[in-house]
Amino acid sequence: MPSPEAPLQSTATPASGVNRAGLAYAVGAYVLWGFLPVYFIALAPSGPIEIVAWRILLSLVFCALLLSVTRTWRPFIALLRDRRVVLTMGLAGVLIFINWQTYVYATVTDQVVEAALGYFINPIVTVFLGVIVLRERLNAVQWTAVGISILAVVVLAFGYGQLPWIALVLAFSFGFYGLIKKRVGPRVDAVSGLTLETVWLAPLAGAQLVFVAMTSGLTMGTAGAGHTTLLLLAGAITAIPLLLFAAASRRLPLIQMGFIQYFAPFIQFLVGVFVLHEPMPFERWIGFALVWVALVVLTFDAVRSARASRRVVDDVAELT
Repeated sequence: MPSPEAPLQSTATPASGVNRAGLAYAVGAYVLWGFLPVYFIALAPSGPIEIVAWRILLSLVFCALLLSVTRTWRPFIALLRDRRVVLTMGLAGVLIFINWQTYVYATVTDQVVEAALGYFINPIVTVFLGVIVLRERLNAVQWTAVGISILAVVVLAFGYGQLPWIALVLAFSFGFYGLIKKRVGPRVDAVSGLTLETVWLAPLAGAQLVFVAMTSGLTMGTAGAGHTTLLLLAGAITAIPLLLFAAASRRLPLIQMGFIQYFAPFIQFLVGVFVLHEPMPFERWIGFALVWVALVVLTFDAVRSARASRRVVDDVAELT
C-alpha cells in the first residue's frame, strides 16, 4: 500500500463535505484487501511460496500492461535514471515481500485472525516508528495509545502461548514500508512504484518457482481451469486495490483515510472468526479489545489535532 499522495481538488458538495468518488475508491480498496484471505485460501493446493512468486511476476506483467495502456512508460523510464529512487524502491520491495509472504502464510495456515491483528496495530506501530526512526515526539495521548497496545501484545502473547509473531512481522514490515514510501513521496505513483518493486523481486520470485518445482511441484495448470484462472488473476488482484487507494488518497484528507483503513482488518477478523471458525479464547478477546481501545485513543488524538490545525488555518485566513 503506497503512502498517501497530495489530495486533488475536492468534488464533494459543500453540504456533505465528503468527496464521494474518493470515498468509493477508499472503501473499494479496503474491502478488497479485507477479503484477500478468501482469495488466497481458494488457491489451494498452492502453497504460500508459489502464491507469492506468481503474485510478484503477474503483478509485474499487469503493471507493464497498465503502463502501456496509459502511455506512461516515459515517466517510468525517467524514474529509472534516479538511482536513489531505484534503490529506495528496491528496499521497499524487500519489505513488501516479507509482508506478502508472511500474510499469505498466515491465511493458508488458518491464522487469519492474527494477520488481522497485525493490520489493527499497524497505525500504532507507525507512530512508534516515528519516535524511533524519525525522532518525533509523542504527546501524552499518543503515549497512552502506545502503552495500551504494548499491554495488548503482552496479553495476546499469554493467550497464544507465544509472541504473536505473524502480527508483529506484518505490522513492522508494513510500517517500515510506509516510511520508505513516504521518503519518495509523490514522485513515484502507485503503478510505477509497484512496477519497480516487482522488478527487483522478479529474480527472487523466479528462484521460488524453481524451488517449488524441484520439491513439491508447481500447481499452475495442474489443479483445474478454475484454479489456474484464479492464480492468473493474482497480478490484477494485487494492483487494483493499490490503484483504488492511490485514487482515494488524492481526493480524501488523511483523517478520513485513517478511519476507512480499519475496514480491511475488521473484515479479515470477521472472516477468521465467523467464516473460518478460528479459535478466540477469552485472552484473545481481551487483547483485541485493548488494541481497539488504543486505536480509539489514537483516532481521538488525530481528530483533535486535525481540528486544531483547521482552527489555526482559519484564524490565519481571517487575519490576512
